[in-house]
Amino acid sequence: MEVLGVNVSRETLDRFDRFTSLFQKWARTINLVAPSTKDNLWERHIADSAQIFKIAPGPKHWIDLGSGGGFPGVITAILLAEGGAGWVDMVESNHKKASFLRMAITETGARGAVHAIRIEDAQTKLPDCDAISARALAELDHLIELAEPWAVRNPLLRCYFHKGRDYQQEIEKARGRWGFDLIVHQSAIEPDSVILELAKIRRLSQPAAGAE
Repeated sequence: MEVLGVNVSRETLDRFDRFTSLFQKWARTINLVAPSTKDNLWERHIADSAQIFKIAPGPKHWIDLGSGGGFPGVITAILLAEGGAGWVDMVESNHKKASFLRMAITETGARGAVHAIRIEDAQTKLPDCDAISARALAELDHLIELAEPWAVRNPLLRCYFHKGRDYQQEIEKARGRWGFDLIVHQSAIEPDSVILELAKIRRLSQPAAGAE
């Protein structure tokens, strides 16, 4: 059956049900998402996160930066379990949130692992991936800086970043330091939101120190 724009089995729907129950339990004591959005978990967070998998389906090796409450990392990992291939390495430095993420993977059988380390440390400890995702983490300029080490090692790397209504300003600011190919995917969930797909990330040359 089709759910979230993706054809999934009853088993996958059960995985999402288990994730939702676990999320609601943990969210009573840990701030996993903005309190104002907890009552609309399915649409605001699960369906929104699943859009990345619809844009970039298939058994990729993902790195999800700042996974927080599992969006989009756990959602991607659950959808990957449908095909029995692919993997998501989730990077979350907050140990309480990392504990929740580990429990979510265990309970749902999602294809992923959690790394309770800083993103800067993950750049060397997790050297390879096909794709990077991040949601509600940082401005685009900083996200590209975080992704750059992986982009240098893999010229085919693609990044998928959820962004809100100010995304155009973030793109313009990022273009001051970075070159990149860009596809803007309009969100099917939030009318003012997009998913930015970046490829061929490269740091723009800068004047030498002391140059006028």
